[in-house]
Amino acid sequence: MVIFIIKRAILAVVTMFIVTTITFFVMFMVPGGPFLSERSSQATIDMMNAKYGLDQPVYVQYGNYIKNMLKGDLGMSYKRTGYSVSEIIGEKFPVSARLGGTAITLSILIAVPLGVLAARRRNTWVDRLIMAFCTLGISFPSFVLSTILLYLFGIYFKLLPTIGLSTPLHYVMPVIALSLSPTAYITRLTRSNMLDVNGMDYLKTARAKGLSEMVVLFKHALRNAILPVVTYLGPLIASILTGGFVVERIFSIPGLGTYFIDSINGRDYPMIMGTTIFFAGLIILSNLVVDILYKVIDPRIKLN
Repeated sequence: MVIFIIKRAILAVVTMFIVTTITFFVMFMVPGGPFLSERSSQATIDMMNAKYGLDQPVYVQYGNYIKNMLKGDLGMSYKRTGYSVSEIIGEKFPVSARLGGTAITLSILIAVPLGVLAARRRNTWVDRLIMAFCTLGISFPSFVLSTILLYLFGIYFKLLPTIGLSTPLHYVMPVIALSLSPTAYITRLTRSNMLDVNGMDYLKTARAKGLSEMVVLFKHALRNAILPVVTYLGPLIASILTGGFVVERIFSIPGLGTYFIDSINGRDYPMIMGTTIFFAGLIILSNLVVDILYKVIDPRIKLN
């Protein structure tokens, strides 16, 4: 286990270096700049570029950024004067984390029982109804569902608030928009794997011992069937976070996703780099946690 974690840590460092390098140079290939404005004179623009080192060659700026990053310094925001990138991430990410964490938790709590039920009632009207829900859920992108929910429940019926996350009711629409597609996918994945393990000998033995069907399904069958779902959790976190950018924007949620989009539009280079590095590290950590969960769920699995 320790050797596995060390290897993954080394691979994570290499991955972060590649992500940082590609993002940095691609970012500077985009036309425009952080200080270009109709109200700014060329002298003002040149002065600001010199202040932040943007008048230097790109490779020099890249070397300086890597040196500062290794010291834990992600730089200062160009647009939010007086605030470092680390401070802004620390302020904005908890909002996005609460939204994304709620969506992921809701998806798992709904999808796993639905998948087990669909497998248990295979080829019945219950199974067909659940599969129809899954097809519908996978077909709807989060931004389309967000727009529909916003219009119906926020504008037309006026049942739910549409801006921010200040009360529990504010979470309803964005959480539904983020969780519908993962819920549908996990349901189908759980159903498929439950059907695969349903005829295994150890389940026949469990039933022969007189165990109840609920114990057989949720204690014995689900333990093996849940592994592919755990595999999906890593990409799911990435999907929720990237999909959350659009959802946060639609519902005017003051999270890191909204600020990241504003940073791209405003060419706030340190903020773009810091947010990209932060999310890349978060995804790498999530995948590592998922791999370790394999061992916890099934001790027979060896981490090589």
